[in-house]
Amino acid sequence: MPGFIGVFTNFAEFAVKSPTPSKRKTLSRNLSFTSKLNQQETGRRTPNSQTSDSQHFMSKVIANGFILVIVFTALAHGAVEAWSVASFALLIILLLGLWAVKALLDQRLELTLPTLLWPMLALLLYGVAQSITVTRQDGQLASLSMDVEATRHALPVIFFLLVSFVLAANFFNTAERWRTLLTFMMFFGFALALFALIQNFTWNGKLYWLRTTPYAAVGPFVNRNHYAGFMEMLVPLPLAFLATRAARKELWMLYIFVTVVMALSVVLSLSRGGVVSMLASVVFLVLANARRKSKITPRRNASEPQTRWRWLKGAAGVAALAMILGVGLIWLGAEPFLNRVAESLKQTTGSQTPRNDLSREWIWRNTLTMIGAHKVFGVGLGAYETAFPAYRSSDAEEIVMQSHNDYLQIVADCGMIGAGIAVWFLVLLCRAIWRGIHSPDAALAAVALGSSAGIFAMLIHSFFDFNLQIPSNALWFLTLCALVSRLAMVKRSTEKSLPKYAPGELAKIA
Repeated sequence: MPGFIGVFTNFAEFAVKSPTPSKRKTLSRNLSFTSKLNQQETGRRTPNSQTSDSQHFMSKVIANGFILVIVFTALAHGAVEAWSVASFALLIILLLGLWAVKALLDQRLELTLPTLLWPMLALLLYGVAQSITVTRQDGQLASLSMDVEATRHALPVIFFLLVSFVLAANFFNTAERWRTLLTFMMFFGFALALFALIQNFTWNGKLYWLRTTPYAAVGPFVNRNHYAGFMEMLVPLPLAFLATRAARKELWMLYIFVTVVMALSVVLSLSRGGVVSMLASVVFLVLANARRKSKITPRRNASEPQTRWRWLKGAAGVAALAMILGVGLIWLGAEPFLNRVAESLKQTTGSQTPRNDLSREWIWRNTLTMIGAHKVFGVGLGAYETAFPAYRSSDAEEIVMQSHNDYLQIVADCGMIGAGIAVWFLVLLCRAIWRGIHSPDAALAAVALGSSAGIFAMLIHSFFDFNLQIPSNALWFLTLCALVSRLAMVKRSTEKSLPKYAPGELAKIA
């Protein structure tokens, strides 16, 4: 598999246009982020070539190993079972061990801590506080969590996701690795979509045609919404390289084909939230790319007809993609999707009332009741399933494990404290996205736009489902967040050197 990833490294170098020499010089200067102590040490010590090669090799091994972790969690049904969660944790521990070996070989530890890490760390620490029990005077145990054991079981997953974010931020820190990661994931998504389509037409009630499941599985995921959630973060990647023209022209048709296959698999998964989120990410990408071009093009060179033509091209691209998807959907069979849409319309107009004990609206109403009873501290991370029966508005006996809305979930679990942490995270994320997508370099802009559009898709889908509680989806989401954070750091550092360029020169570089 590492050799297989190497093939994608070479392909990424060929497929993506290289930056101009002047921009490459600026980029290399801006991709060295270390602590102040390490900067002082590296300023006094110049490593020999053999040490430099070993450093590069270890970094590459860790980066490739991280990609394998992403692949494993997706193929292991989203890493929602005890064995797959344990395997995920062991793989991350192994990567941490390799990082420790690298630090010993380098005789220093280079560490990047993006600002997005702090709200995540705050959530982890608050979860630890919720899991602490104290003995009251009457001998009863008291804690902030209504189910201390459930909270303690949730904390390791959050911890290893946080560590994964730090690994991604530190070892995907060059343009080459960004291209390799996104190119690999683009074609991994393509392969996953082909597998999902084939499995859909040859479904025998078994995952991988081997493991029996009572659910309507799509690809390796038991839940169609979780498959759509993972794929909707991959669909924008090839589109971003096309929109910024960072991909070579001879590969445009390949990128379009990859996009269409992944998008069709999302549509045929019958996940309504997935389809809406995917379309929203495409619209976001078009608007963000148009905004980026208007920012990097000097005002005196950006005439009104050129601006109008830019918007028309974006709209035409979206329309062409929609038409291709429509043709593909008709060819593969549109009846299940149309029936799903008709069902949604009936529920929206009120002509069909869903079963109260199964609808999202019913779950959301009861969740709001739960939040009202635990406004400040919440019921505890992972304790939603335990707490829900006390606030259900009917005698239904169905087990409700999640709120089917990640925003309601964080408030129910952690109260207003959790809501504040979530807002903090989203503000920092939006700032990082805003900085990253305005990169004047086409290749970096493609990475930023593709990552940001995938993040946007997940943020939209989180209104309808609980994808961020699925380790594989949360892992890829946080990886995209790490890429955007690093790009924002590059952009912020680059801005300091902008006076060196003459007006309009940055547009020529792009």
